[in-house]
Amino acid sequence: MPERFTVTTPIYYVNDVPHIGHAYNEVATDVLARWHRQRGDDTWMLTGTDEHGQKIMRTAAANGVSPQEWTDRLVETAWIPQLELLDIANDDFIRTTDERHKVGVRIFLERLKEAGYIYHGEFEGHYCVGCEEYKTPGDLVPGTGEFEGQQVCAIHSRPLETVREANYFFKLSEFGDRLLALYDERPDYVQPEHVRNEVRQFVKQGLTDLSISRNTFDWGIKVPWDETHVVYVWFEALLNYITANGYGVDEERFARRWPATHIVGKDIARFHAVIWPAMQMAAGIEISDHVFGHGWLLVGGEKMSKSKATGIEPKQITEVFGVDAFRYYFMSAIAFGSDGSFSWEDLDARYHSELANGLGNLASRVIAMVHKYCDGVVPDVEIDADIATLVTDAVARAESAIDAFQIHDGVDAAMSIVERLNGYITEQAPWVLAKDVAQRERLAAVLASNVHGIGAAAIMLAPVMPGSAQKLWTAVGGEGEVAAQPIQRAHEWRGTGRVTTVPPLFPRVEQA
Repeated sequence: MPERFTVTTPIYYVNDVPHIGHAYNEVATDVLARWHRQRGDDTWMLTGTDEHGQKIMRTAAANGVSPQEWTDRLVETAWIPQLELLDIANDDFIRTTDERHKVGVRIFLERLKEAGYIYHGEFEGHYCVGCEEYKTPGDLVPGTGEFEGQQVCAIHSRPLETVREANYFFKLSEFGDRLLALYDERPDYVQPEHVRNEVRQFVKQGLTDLSISRNTFDWGIKVPWDETHVVYVWFEALLNYITANGYGVDEERFARRWPATHIVGKDIARFHAVIWPAMQMAAGIEISDHVFGHGWLLVGGEKMSKSKATGIEPKQITEVFGVDAFRYYFMSAIAFGSDGSFSWEDLDARYHSELANGLGNLASRVIAMVHKYCDGVVPDVEIDADIATLVTDAVARAESAIDAFQIHDGVDAAMSIVERLNGYITEQAPWVLAKDVAQRERLAAVLASNVHGIGAAAIMLAPVMPGSAQKLWTAVGGEGEVAAQPIQRAHEWRGTGRVTTVPPLFPRVEQA
């Protein structure tokens, strides 16, 4: 039986077009999914859009359309095209306006109500419409500019709204001890460690019951037993992870696809590692495998944000450097789990040093020498022991890194082969060996070792740069689809076919 690997992005709030902060999460989740598929695991990747709530309703009204028209337009013209642009191979795409989601949410709510975890009560709180979240004093910072002298949301830099309502509540306060026990029993449940520590500290301070409905607007899923209320957008949105895979409707499919690993930004880790597991406990379903809260992408020292004019659309980068370079850069330049600063200068430098001059130049040199010295046929000889060991170790390191969600280390392991082969060519000087008939066997071993290393690197880089890896794989004589090669056995591949010349994989980019 293959291992199950279900992985999800958050479902993105469609009040505006996506930026590279969203793309970073999508690509990272896609790389993990592609890696597990190549490993032979029963893999399923889910992404989608969160389309309910007060902010969507207000944005739609400001644009003179209904909320449904607004979300349809953005999903069709921005969010799905971004997946295509970035070569994301998701298995499913869910919208919270999908009927299957509405059905699953109602089933879940009825089960929680029957189990005694939902009640009706009065509520007053301070609400950030931008976050669609009630805030505590610790979530606020002093305002600046027009909001000087006021407390504002730390993320959106705007004052909060005071909300007084009679709502339905989820008994979150009953799950504090069970959540702390979960973190102790499964220390890898919330990752990385600094996110786990923050989540644990939040729970230790004590949990209050969660308001899970609103009755001051109607853009949302109706509460099944009281249609004067709609379900609170965050409570409802978290349920996409199970409504997309058959919860309450197709139990066989649900059993196959659940539980899942959630890849989220650290700012929403609290929802996924506190509220969401409590909801699962209350409903009696298995707890998610992992919650990984990655860092923010920073521009000018601030989190990527359209509202703060720091949002950069992915196509601004892909139009210059290409999709695979985009994917490579963000998966290699930033330690997954930590904040990372984006700059055009760093992207340009890494593109030329690591891809154009590193991987691309290595491939073109080796292919040219196999053509020149071996009539294009890769010598069928034994690989140099040190290169074989290097590749074997790199595959093992990459596998361990991916299992620990350290994508950057997995990429680094693959690129360590490239770096070593570039030095190996200089040391062995095949162009010198070719001048000596007595060195023909040595020349064959050097060329075969290079092709072996490049082919193995192509297999390992396929989840990160699928298009370029396929071209590289074909160029060194690999047969079929590189993504079909078992990634955990990349070191076993031996090139004995015919190489083909390809245009530069990463042509130089002249910045204006």
